[in-house]
Amino acid sequence: MRPFSFGPSSEVLISRLYRHDVKRSVADVFRVHVISSPTSVVRSPVTTLGSTSFFHIRYDNLWLCAVTKNNSSAALVFEFLYRLLGLGVSYFGRFDEEALLDEVLDFGYPQNIEVDTLKLYVTTESVRSKNVVEAPLPQSITMQATGATTWRRNDIAYKKNEAFVDVIESVNLILSAKGTVLRADVQGQIVMRSFLSGMPECKFGLNDKLVLERDSATAAARGLSALTPVAPRGLGSRAGGMGGVGDGESVEIADCQFHQCVRLGRFDTDRTISFIPPDGEFELMRYRTTENVNLPFKVLPVVREMGKTLVEYEVLIKSNFSSKLSATNMVVSIPTPPNATKCRIKVSGVGKAKYHPEENAIVWRISRFQGLQETSLTAVVDLAPMAKPVPWSRPPIALDFQVLMFTASGLLVRFLKVFEKSNYQSVKWVRYMTKAGSYEIRI
Repeated sequence: MRPFSFGPSSEVLISRLYRHDVKRSVADVFRVHVISSPTSVVRSPVTTLGSTSFFHIRYDNLWLCAVTKNNSSAALVFEFLYRLLGLGVSYFGRFDEEALLDEVLDFGYPQNIEVDTLKLYVTTESVRSKNVVEAPLPQSITMQATGATTWRRNDIAYKKNEAFVDVIESVNLILSAKGTVLRADVQGQIVMRSFLSGMPECKFGLNDKLVLERDSATAAARGLSALTPVAPRGLGSRAGGMGGVGDGESVEIADCQFHQCVRLGRFDTDRTISFIPPDGEFELMRYRTTENVNLPFKVLPVVREMGKTLVEYEVLIKSNFSSKLSATNMVVSIPTPPNATKCRIKVSGVGKAKYHPEENAIVWRISRFQGLQETSLTAVVDLAPMAKPVPWSRPPIALDFQVLMFTASGLLVRFLKVFEKSNYQSVKWVRYMTKAGSYEIRI
């Protein structure tokens, strides 16, 4: 695999030739057939010309491409390109041929793309490792870079051992004008911040369907007692029981993706999420569910076009989560016809609404919306006469919001156990947050 990147002017910024079966002129071929081609022509991230395959991704004006003549795994190549991009953004701030590519590739094979590991031995004048006070010994660098846990050092020490778990979900909804749910799914991620000493072994349990059905007995037999999740400092509330899921209910999860620290063999065998966590923040897993989605808001819109001069709106919003919870930073965008001239708006409940002509929308902002409450908005929009009337396309109403300690999927953290040979005590914190993905209601 030969990686290279192009800048905004189609010049090669970084290029590395590891094998002689691919010539340097291949960059010109990619420039002509992909970069210079119309957008409508380049529909695939994989371009094959003869026996040569080009795998590329684009980020703003930057192109990253990998070239191979072998039958390479496309998933592996794209994973490497995206991790390379994330590495450059989070650590280096730029791409540098000598300081980056030679450390992450070996003879064209991905070698090490862990940010924390690279920080141990790849430093620049402007970027220094924040985790290492003194330069590590070459032996320890080699052991970590080539060992079983390349993502973690074995000499980490903290005075207070803590683990923070954030369950973050984005709920997507498309509701028809007649109130039929056309799409409802949840895309979630579990982000963990680990501040644990030594080489801890963590075991993580969720209320997903497979775990409860197959392993409730084995979990108890192993001593994995349920942990009562506690919210992070500053929230002052418990996470257990919130999110609309009782102790006996389970959630069906699909499309799970785990961090490389998770032992997939154990998960396949007994559904246990067992891992040695990286130090600091990392994404433990991603998931998706389409079953029994708890929609946080129900929106009932009525929009009437009164001839060619007026449009009347009646929008009712109900919150479907616990009254102990509240949504924050809520924004409701209600579309208006492009020939709207004036809006008379009245809000009965919470929030403030204002007509934004540059957006062709009434923007309704609600700083805090308690659970099990409702609020409504009525508006009359004046329309300017048009020489050639064009039917209004009626774009959907869009919602943006955040609800703490609520999960639209009903996912709950059942337990988080930490085992370490020194047998120290650790504190675990769990927080849930649901936010809007694409939350749209057609009118």
